[in-house]
Amino acid sequence: MTMRNGPRFSVATTLGRVFGYFVLSVIAGVLSASLVVPVVAATGFAVGGSVSYFNGLPAELTVGPPSQSSKVLSVDGKLIATFFAENRVPVKLENISPYVRNAVIAVEDNRFYEHAGVDPQGIIRAVRVNLGGGDRQGASTITQQYVANVLNEQRLASGRTDEIVLGNQKTMLDKLREIKLALELEKKYTKEQVLEGYLNIVFFNRDAYGIEAAARLFFSTSAKNLTLPQAALLAGLVNSPSYYNPLVNPQGAVQRRNVVLSKMLDQGMIGQKAYDAATSTPLKLKVTPARQGCAGAAMAPYFCDYVSHLILNNKAYGATFDDREKLLYRGGLTITTTLDSRLQAAAQKQVNLSAGANPDKWGAALVTVQPGTGRILAMAQNTVFLPAPGKFDTQLNFNVDARDANGYDLSGAGGFQPGSTMKPFTFAEWLNEGKPLNAIVDASRRVYPVGFPWRSSCGRRVLGGYSSAQKAANLGADDDLQNNDPGYYRPMPINYGLFNSINTATFATAAQLDFCGIQKMVDAVGLHSGLDRAQIDMHQIGNLLGAIGVSPLDLANAYATFANDGRYCTPIALVSVVAPNGRHLAADRATCRDAVKPEVARGVNAVLQDVLIQGSGWYIHPKVHDIMPTAAKTGTSNTNGATWVVGYTRGLATASFFGDTSKGQKREGRNVTINGKFYRVLDGYMIAGPQWANYMVSVVRMYPGGAFPNPPESMMRGPGPRPSKVGPAPEPERKAPALPSSPVPESSPPPSPTPAPAPETKPTPKPPKR
Repeated sequence: MTMRNGPRFSVATTLGRVFGYFVLSVIAGVLSASLVVPVVAATGFAVGGSVSYFNGLPAELTVGPPSQSSKVLSVDGKLIATFFAENRVPVKLENISPYVRNAVIAVEDNRFYEHAGVDPQGIIRAVRVNLGGGDRQGASTITQQYVANVLNEQRLASGRTDEIVLGNQKTMLDKLREIKLALELEKKYTKEQVLEGYLNIVFFNRDAYGIEAAARLFFSTSAKNLTLPQAALLAGLVNSPSYYNPLVNPQGAVQRRNVVLSKMLDQGMIGQKAYDAATSTPLKLKVTPARQGCAGAAMAPYFCDYVSHLILNNKAYGATFDDREKLLYRGGLTITTTLDSRLQAAAQKQVNLSAGANPDKWGAALVTVQPGTGRILAMAQNTVFLPAPGKFDTQLNFNVDARDANGYDLSGAGGFQPGSTMKPFTFAEWLNEGKPLNAIVDASRRVYPVGFPWRSSCGRRVLGGYSSAQKAANLGADDDLQNNDPGYYRPMPINYGLFNSINTATFATAAQLDFCGIQKMVDAVGLHSGLDRAQIDMHQIGNLLGAIGVSPLDLANAYATFANDGRYCTPIALVSVVAPNGRHLAADRATCRDAVKPEVARGVNAVLQDVLIQGSGWYIHPKVHDIMPTAAKTGTSNTNGATWVVGYTRGLATASFFGDTSKGQKREGRNVTINGKFYRVLDGYMIAGPQWANYMVSVVRMYPGGAFPNPPESMMRGPGPRPSKVGPAPEPERKAPALPSSPVPESSPPPSPTPAPAPETKPTPKPPKR
């Protein structure tokens, strides 16, 4: 059927015919509720009054874009999730199958190209049929239906749902307004524009608004590729989407489809052969359910949740929460994120292998940040967003602060105790104060009583103490400071103490530093409490060993600062947010600043490379540093309930976590079985370590970074050992021992000839405030 604009009747001519129908209705004394007006006499509204009222009606209808779905995409263009209040995908008329256009016209308004928005002949025909007892017919044209849909869409979008008027609820005044707006609309828009607007706004199913969404839902195809029987079925749905829903009433849907096909045949839109073939075609549904929000995400549901909070919590997207929610669910945004789908797939695979369906619900998490940009490239955990048989389900995002995991609800995990992954920041301050990285410190000292002469240039008091004698006297101290293994209470090089994670070495380091400097270092790399984003008080000595919960994202990003030669960049997730009209809304812009002196970052990098070569990360397999220069730090909380490896190349920084994610995080990581394997105690290198290593081995080549710059020679002026050679990793000087069949106790050092490292040690509880 060739589309054209039909003759334009004058408003006076059209009204004359319409009100001729009104007179006919009055004479008949009854009018079906589906027609233009109810019984005029019953309203006490004379025809003359109706004309007067009609003339006073507004003639302007603002046709804005209907509610549209918002898409969240990975940086490489893969769909993450779709947000919608009405699942709608706008499509141009030329991208809609001609079968659809003809089928809708045939069944809904066969004189669409002959009338001027209102069809007097159709009205009179409908009233005659209805009064004659035939099948009830409506009289609204496609243009009138479009007007009614636009009005209801405006009410819905503005929250005035109580004002929505359905077809069987319309009064005479509603109909009069609809008629006038339809007449005026067709003066402003072409027939093609009206038809396109109608096909994009009309309701097909609660999960399909508009023809494109309906094509995807019922047939897993596009509106452009709908076949004749498919198009006829969807056109038939418009009359009663619930009754003719093929998912619940397939027989009724097919019967309605064949009615549409019959009308197309009668009107010369198809031939007999096409009609016969179409009516004999089985239903053949191929359903693709609409996937709403992060619960229906195609990948990365927790990153999706994080992105949604970035939109909903940011006033750049609307003055109120309701405004921002409306924009996300109705605004048709295209949100391109920083997520790399390749890294995300690898991260998700690894956390699932670590502890995908453990019955005790231990949590595993991985998050990767790109040094120098702050871009979040992957964010995964071993849970599912919605309940599923045999799965660990939660909507809590393990990788981020409580605020970003649950909006403004702070009852979430809010990070985990970082344990010894906090030690590099004390060491960084050591280097920042100009001290050599291989100087000797007294790691034999275990007593740091309350009142110990710590140094604090900003006048703040250092709180807490480690003294069994003071504890016995109830003076506010904990037991003497402990390492996990008895063989390391002795003087040692400070770098040796760090890469072997010796608690007493860290305290011996802090005893020579300004605590205000340690505080500035921790603040500079963006670390804060994951629960409420408060500053981590480094004047509480328990925090030297990681007693305050920190999110994996912030910890990965802090280490990325070392990888980036000391330059800190805020983590970002949004590359662009684009409205349907092409307007760019606010997106994340990484704010980068100098946080750590480059020579300090290089010194930290040099020592943390030795963690994997000869330190507490020796048992982590596979060896990432055989592929690319890599630095890392292990960490385990005092109860073994939180275990970590945070490691990085110059191209990627990744935090790997395994532990208790339940509220309060009070479970001990001792005598537990994970994936059928018994662990007397959990340690960073046991599960979090291989999780990190296997993932990094699979992705580091995608973001090559090269060798870390060497620290200045002036940093290495002491009697202690120098860091292992910095640069592309040579063949190992010695072969790694085979992993034993049962977990290696934390006290087991790697074999000689290298110096025996201490095992991963864990922080003692934060002392009480005094």
